[in-house]
Amino acid sequence: MAKAVKSVTREKFTFGLWTVGNIGRDPFGGPVRGVLTPVQIAKLLGEVGAYGVNFHDNDLVPIDATPAQERQIKSSFKKALRDNGLVVPMATTNLFGDPIFKDGAFTSADARVRAYALQKTMRAMDLGVEFGAQTFVFWGGREGAESDAAKDPAEAIKRFRHAINFLCQYSIENNYGYRFAMEAKPNEPRGHIYFATTGNYLGFIETLDYPEMVGVNPEVAHETMAGLNFVHHVAQALEAGKLFHIDLNDQEPGRYDQDYRFGAANIKAAFFLVKLLVDHGYDGPLHFDAHAYRTEDYQGVKDFARGCMKTYMLLKQKVAKFNTDREIQALLKQIHVRDQKLENMTAAYSIDAVRQLKAYKFNRVALGARGIPYEKLDQLTMEIIMGTR
Repeated sequence: MAKAVKSVTREKFTFGLWTVGNIGRDPFGGPVRGVLTPVQIAKLLGEVGAYGVNFHDNDLVPIDATPAQERQIKSSFKKALRDNGLVVPMATTNLFGDPIFKDGAFTSADARVRAYALQKTMRAMDLGVEFGAQTFVFWGGREGAESDAAKDPAEAIKRFRHAINFLCQYSIENNYGYRFAMEAKPNEPRGHIYFATTGNYLGFIETLDYPEMVGVNPEVAHETMAGLNFVHHVAQALEAGKLFHIDLNDQEPGRYDQDYRFGAANIKAAFFLVKLLVDHGYDGPLHFDAHAYRTEDYQGVKDFARGCMKTYMLLKQKVAKFNTDREIQALLKQIHVRDQKLENMTAAYSIDAVRQLKAYKFNRVALGARGIPYEKLDQLTMEIIMGTR
């Protein structure tokens, strides 16, 4: 079989088996698309020009597969990856779908469930390494509560920490070289999830035994559904050196987790996200954790996948225009006022700096009266996005 023709882009665009393979089921209606095998999904992604494919353990190997079935599935999938020019940058484990996880996995009140979750994750790590995955994502979709009467949340956090420390050690002992990426979400499927935001995880990571191994995997929809500014959360992760992976999709605030095509709901927020990633040199995978509309057949799923990638590339082009637009750059220079004397004075703490700063005479009234041209800057940004500049 001839290898698929790859996209001309150098971006590391990836999709999950669960994304383009989504069959369109929702709480109010059954499937609208037939089930695709992992081999068929790899072929679809090869046709649209993706860079890679990611999977949960049971997306690839059913939870109750026999050893013989597992060997056959893995052999077929490896061939499909080669035939379609795909790699596997990331793997993860499903600790939310099976009934055993109805009250959590690492934070379950049942020691047997917690131990099974560790066993399942180690096997998923083994599987991911076999396919070349370098990042392992943790989404604790059931790690939460509807009622705090059942579990002490502080104890639940301790249990989660113990699990991640245990699994870091497992990766080290086996020379897997994994980087762990934690994925936050405020709610759904639980009423409340313990690690609701990327900031929650950034704080938690510093309490681990191996914080250098652990970063975050922010998802557009998850912070946006809570009405938060996703770009700011990604910025915090970038600034901390902890953006190990990112999930791109789109979402309307205050709704259920919609997982729309990237840029489908808020193109302005998508622009600023792409700008942040470009300006700060993020070069990791760009994973589209999104689903095609339920109206679509599999031709529509291909349109969806191509649309995710095309929108990102179009926005990247617009970022380049923003960064070189003379009028915009002049406004930014006007907004970002430099004062070398004050910058030198406050560069480092010293007794002399304190004395000088306390004695300095600021013109508070003039500074307060100074106009800052955000309206014009924002309008010019909109014209860049809309393609009129």
